[in-house]
Amino acid sequence: MTTETITAAASGTWTLGDMTVNRIGFGAMRIPQDGPALQADSVPGDRARATAVLRRAVELGVNHIDTAAFYFSPLRSANELINSALGGRYPDDLVIATKVGPRRDSCGEWAAHARTPRELRGQVEENLRQLGRDHLDLVNLRVLGTDSVADRFGALAELRDAGLIRHLGVSNVTPEQLAQARAIAPVVCVQNMYGIGVRPEQDEFVRFCGEQGIAFVPFYSIAAAGREHGAGAAESEELAAVARAHGASTAQVRLAWTLHRGPHVLAIPGTGNPRHLDANVAAGALRLTGDDLARLDALHHAQA
Repeated sequence: MTTETITAAASGTWTLGDMTVNRIGFGAMRIPQDGPALQADSVPGDRARATAVLRRAVELGVNHIDTAAFYFSPLRSANELINSALGGRYPDDLVIATKVGPRRDSCGEWAAHARTPRELRGQVEENLRQLGRDHLDLVNLRVLGTDSVADRFGALAELRDAGLIRHLGVSNVTPEQLAQARAIAPVVCVQNMYGIGVRPEQDEFVRFCGEQGIAFVPFYSIAAAGREHGAGAAESEELAAVARAHGASTAQVRLAWTLHRGPHVLAIPGTGNPRHLDANVAAGALRLTGDDLARLDALHHAQA
């Protein structure tokens, strides 16, 4: 499919609280390094290329960028790159979503999740500092395990009441944890791992979020089992056949399939490659047929 004139507007829009975003966004996890993300020994990426990708994303109408303070490599931080590329000129409609909870030390090694109000506030303030903002548009509490999220989400709700955060979401959660959070404060999005063949048991949760007016934001919808290492495994013939029928890539079909799961489903594909960025945004215009969806849905459950 052609990508020359397609912008993020082709994907449609959804409202996060009082913020309207195009359904194709951008995930910043991959821009600080070349190769696998979130590794202590990552190779720093090219600053000029990262800056160009971020500015190009905004030019293409992307107004939802997902990031986190723990997205960094030696010498490069996703938040700092976003600030450098767009700071001082942040578009009025740009929504920057961040995550708190996970922690990496200064050497890039993983540390214990932040759990206390003081630790979570420190992470919120670190995101504010790195991004050069006086408030965060959206903060997702990233959860590890199935413990209650009430205390941690309550701490973030207090920061929202104090004006440091505009809206709240949750990430990597169960339906029960979502209910715990919603009992404390409004939740505008759920960010969970999901895609073709990835956690089909989440299908009902995806539908439930739509019924409740909550955005569902899949991560690793292209990379699938490759996770932070990115896409790399050979694709099935079923998926490749759908891609050929549309003159599209398999990555574009994966993105289009997630968007077809409901108008509340948002995509945040990440890349440090300008060509891949254009293709990802163009996937928002890919309209799959009923036969395509039936074929891909069967693949989704067959790979479980």
